[in-house]
Amino acid sequence: MSTIQESKHTETTSANHEDEIDLIQLAKTLWNGRRTVIRTTLIFMVLGLFIAIFSAKEYTATTTMVPQSAEGGLKLGGLGGLAAMAGINLGSMGGGSDIPPSLYPKIISSIPFQKELMQTPLDIEGQKKQVTFTYFYEEIYSPGLLGNMVKYSIGLPGVIIRAIRREEETLSPDPSSLISINEDEKKLIEIIQEQLSIEFNDKDGYVTISARMPEAKAAAQLAKKAQELLQQAITAFKIQKAQDQLAFVEERYAEKEAVFNAVQDKLARFRDQNKNVSTAVAQTQLERLQSDFSMASSVYTELAKQLETQKIQVKEDTPVFTIIEPVFIPMEKSKPKRPMILVIWTFLGGIVGVGMVFGKEFFASIKDKWREDETASQELSSRSRESGEGSQQ
Repeated sequence: MSTIQESKHTETTSANHEDEIDLIQLAKTLWNGRRTVIRTTLIFMVLGLFIAIFSAKEYTATTTMVPQSAEGGLKLGGLGGLAAMAGINLGSMGGGSDIPPSLYPKIISSIPFQKELMQTPLDIEGQKKQVTFTYFYEEIYSPGLLGNMVKYSIGLPGVIIRAIRREEETLSPDPSSLISINEDEKKLIEIIQEQLSIEFNDKDGYVTISARMPEAKAAAQLAKKAQELLQQAITAFKIQKAQDQLAFVEERYAEKEAVFNAVQDKLARFRDQNKNVSTAVAQTQLERLQSDFSMASSVYTELAKQLETQKIQVKEDTPVFTIIEPVFIPMEKSKPKRPMILVIWTFLGGIVGVGMVFGKEFFASIKDKWREDETASQELSSRSRESGEGSQQ
């Protein structure tokens, strides 16, 4: 029993000794390759400093709002009571459909929305008057030294292809009503999708819109325009049904108003011409005119009530947006974060340097092992030949 325990103790001691040797060997390898690690770290540090200095500036403007609209029917309060006193029935009219805030990103990413956003007027430094988002990125914007290096090196084929396609494009309008975009618009849409973002806080119910631009005031203007377009899109969708019904009632009201006025004028002229009704024919005609007037007056009055009801409904269905945090011009750049870039590249350089040192050691060990195996195989083959010759003798 004691012999078994002693053997286990010996195995454990040898294993710990091997681990210590491995750790010491690793530390020794790292120390021997310290120049490689330091050199690689310095190279990456300089590269990170270059990227941090020459990266394009970027400012971020944000706005936060809470969409509020009628839910679960009408909530007119005193206005509903006033309408009831006037004989207007609002109980049978339901509110319009709501767009859930989770679908707001779909609205912002839609082609019509982004094409409208391309026409946003921007105040750009060095320009005497406002320019559109499209004009800024097609004629003015320069991506900086790094951007130009990437554009005219890796992205050079794309630049040539886009130039050829731009020359081949025709300016003839599309006779169909389908929405279409060209290559330039597609590129601008990709820029907008990168620079404009929207977030919905499901817990607290607020929406945050963020816009990023190379200039601070332009970023604020883009965020403001996106907020206004989103509000208009949501409002138009929400009150579409009520507005269609209002237009229909207004048309019918105008028609019946003309009929009512015509019947009223006809009755008045008949009374003026027959002040002393003495014949049965005249009496019958008067009763017929009075009947027509009563019917026209009843229809006209009912349509007037429906018209006022529908106007109230449009007001009720119009959503209200409470702006919690209005758009303001940012004072500090959101990008580039130079200290963070420098730290990341320095850390990456250290990792690459250590990897190079251990990689070199690993491949050297593989190479030595390969040579040992070749030597062993050569010795084995020579011994086999010698033994074969000896047996023949």
